[in-house]
Amino acid sequence: MEQYLNSLSQLQLIVLVVLASLTLIQALYYLIVFLQPVCNKKPQGGSQRPPVSVIVCARNECENLRQFLPKVLEQDYPDFEVIVVNDCSEDDTWLLMGELEQQYKNLRHTNIEIDRKFGHGKKLAITIGLKSAKNEYVVMTDADCYPVSNQWLANIADTYTDQTEFVLGYGGYDRCKGLLNKLIRYDTLSIAMQYLGLARLRHPYMGVGRNISYRRSMFFERGGFQSHYHLVSGDDDLFVNENANKKNTRIVTEKTSFTRSTPCATFGQWVKQKQRHLSTWTHYRGGTKLSLSIELFTRLLFYAALVVAVIPFGLYIEAAAAYLFRLLVQLIVYKINMRRFDERGFLFLIPIFDIVLPVLHLAFNILNLRDYRCK
Repeated sequence: MEQYLNSLSQLQLIVLVVLASLTLIQALYYLIVFLQPVCNKKPQGGSQRPPVSVIVCARNECENLRQFLPKVLEQDYPDFEVIVVNDCSEDDTWLLMGELEQQYKNLRHTNIEIDRKFGHGKKLAITIGLKSAKNEYVVMTDADCYPVSNQWLANIADTYTDQTEFVLGYGGYDRCKGLLNKLIRYDTLSIAMQYLGLARLRHPYMGVGRNISYRRSMFFERGGFQSHYHLVSGDDDLFVNENANKKNTRIVTEKTSFTRSTPCATFGQWVKQKQRHLSTWTHYRGGTKLSLSIELFTRLLFYAALVVAVIPFGLYIEAAAAYLFRLLVQLIVYKINMRRFDERGFLFLIPIFDIVLPVLHLAFNILNLRDYRCK
């Protein structure tokens, strides 16, 4: 070892130390943060499960509601209601609700009428749904989502304790053919590994509206969406970011607690969806931004250090060893999470997606900045 170190120039040694440090930080982040969701224990549950209200906001989602809403309504749970907020739909949603209410006595719906002079987003619909809810525990999902089992509500309810105000779950996407679908599911799993992992480490910062639960009283006591009502997004991540803390948040990762959604069919649709999701980033708490930046920043520096180690300094073996070590840790951690979250089909594309996705996110943020300046 001493002979090897003596053979390196001072600059080579510096590059090697930087590369080794970045490799270690990346590996530790994977092992400490991204493995947390699979370490989560199954909720025990109490002897008596509380009544629950499920809120589904829908705008022109008649066909999705027809296909997916029965899976919500047919949960194996003793006492729950489902409230569909028909948000200015111009399709046959209101007719479908009338039909389904004859079949399911636990289904209710409320309508928001179209007002050409007054525009609003999903946050108004959610607030109206919460005002209509009869129960303290509310569960949110979307009209194009469905629970993968009839134990969805039971898993969420069993996760609550006396201190719990938020329960964060996993909302995945259906598996379809094509590279775009693999990229979407990889992105979704990566985000879940991070927000569920940090929440289990007592640093919650977001949830997904496809599968999230919280206390109704807490929503109104904290002012609901008042601080970010003007933003299109944020009904899930910004609300959690403002109000979740190390004591009041828990996660649920049982396979029977997941929801699935219909993924975007085209790249253009996905770009618009990602732009909307990423638009809330600047409104996160400073500590959240720092936590999220550690992984992304050190990942980009890691790849830059690999290039520097190889091209100017000729450290081919050292760079290959660092890359393969990180790749091994990465693939093992992803494989374990893919098994836990019932995802498959993209494991060997991860080395490509690991580089491509940050570039795409940068492009989406640039598009958001351009759109903001054009307003």
